[in-house]
Amino acid sequence: MLEYTIQASMKSGGLAIAQAHQSEIQFDATSGRDDVLPNPAELLLTSLAACILKNVQRYSEMLNIPYRSANITVNGVRNDNPPLMKEINYILEIDNDADERQINNWHKNIVKFGTITNTLMRACEVHGEMKIKVKP
Repeated sequence: MLEYTIQASMKSGGLAIAQAHQSEIQFDATSGRDDVLPNPAELLLTSLAACILKNVQRYSEMLNIPYRSANITVNGVRNDNPPLMKEINYILEIDNDADERQINNWHKNIVKFGTITNTLMRACEVHGEMKIKVKP
């Protein structure tokens, strides 16, 4: 079993910093909305994006499906009362030469074996699609 630990702190006014390994992530912990820093909901969506992109790399290697780049857009719908993430949708675009069968198998593995993906799917609706990037 793996364990993860981060440290986070905040200055009066809401500027917060999370530390993991040798890296820092600044985020908004104000009572309002900051125009620059991500808020906790956006960090949650970022965590899902990071999990999916990590598994793009992992299953690219395992399934021997090379890619040139991957981009993901994640959208979350927040319920107001009670406050919770009601639904999350994503579109994962991959620049590669895989066929539809390979893409479907790749996507199935990315979702099935993602720690954050599995956690969020137990908490709310998560819908997504993986598609080949359309070349301009």
